[in-house]
Amino acid sequence: MDEMQQVKKEIRRKNGQVTAIVFLLVFCGLVNGAYWFMDEYAPVLSKDVFGFYQRYVFPIITTPFAFLTEKLSFSLGEILIIIGLAILPVSLVIFILLMLIKRKDNDFKRRLKRFYRLFYAWVLVYVLLTETLNCFVLYHTPTAAELLKYPQDKYTPAQLEQLAEYLVVKTNDASMRVTRDTEGRYVRTTDLDKTAKESMKNLSKKIPQLSGYYTTPKPVKNSFFMSQQYLMGIYFPFTMEANYNAEMYPLNTPDTVCHELAHTKGFIREDEANFIAFLACDASDDDEYRYSGYIRALRYVIDKCEENCSEDTVSHLYSMLSDGVRIDMNANSEYWQQVQESDEGLFDSEKVAEVSDKAMEASLKLNGVEDGKKSYGRMVDLLLDWYYTDE
Repeated sequence: MDEMQQVKKEIRRKNGQVTAIVFLLVFCGLVNGAYWFMDEYAPVLSKDVFGFYQRYVFPIITTPFAFLTEKLSFSLGEILIIIGLAILPVSLVIFILLMLIKRKDNDFKRRLKRFYRLFYAWVLVYVLLTETLNCFVLYHTPTAAELLKYPQDKYTPAQLEQLAEYLVVKTNDASMRVTRDTEGRYVRTTDLDKTAKESMKNLSKKIPQLSGYYTTPKPVKNSFFMSQQYLMGIYFPFTMEANYNAEMYPLNTPDTVCHELAHTKGFIREDEANFIAFLACDASDDDEYRYSGYIRALRYVIDKCEENCSEDTVSHLYSMLSDGVRIDMNANSEYWQQVQESDEGLFDSEKVAEVSDKAMEASLKLNGVEDGKKSYGRMVDLLLDWYYTDE
């Protein structure tokens, strides 16, 4: 009788898990279907619904994640990716081998099959659920320009040039206030935690979504692999961690950690995270954060000037750069070039960069960002709105 009760208990537990898995998969399907349908047929309602989610619901469901994962000294997201890429396939091979081995104990095989089915089903559910709630949905929230009530005007090349000159002056000034080594290169002395959080919180009066609890940015152990992909930071939606490349040229790090923290607050679009990071650095009392934010913004603006302004204008902008800014820009370019020419990694850097680029492009377009990686350049549109509206 006890054995029969035990069997019934196991069946109920299994059925309960199956029911939960099916429910969560259906839930994810409905949510993902809802925002595509609403974007098409009720765009205003879509902005209202998902804007409410971003401001009030997202912090409630993600803060516990961030609080718990912050207690770890390492990036849990990085570990989970390694597990996903290595251990899961290995475990699948082991499962197949065990199934092929002839055993009299059929109950063992039955239990093993059940375990693996449920295990992989739960992994799928967890990834899909966290990606849906902590990433996919956020592409359908109001834009930063809408939240800040920017006019989103069309600007002339002359106005773009004026913004560029303003940023050159700001960048030159900030470059003289940082520590440098004997070769004149920037040396980071500021922290990547407290100052970043304070800088982000300073914006909460302007953007309420940036208030509340902040996780601590973490360096990635496999930062060289990130460099092979031209990645400076990464946000893990399934662990709510803000991670940064610890090996890149150090001037990139202050702006990068603010960028990743913006993602943890629901600003998933890359151009908006870039812009928010700039605003945080600009408003910071720390000279290194200000310099990091200005030089990143200046790179984007000069790139846009190369597309829309005359060669004389671009040459003039470069001629305005101080020696310190030139040194740092060149050092940054040299770092990325050295990575691509290096044979240190497990995989060829050019192939890694190519695969990463295609994956990023596909991911952005899948989430409704029609211009893919070119959307990063829309930060310049936000900078123009900021310059002609707020400044």
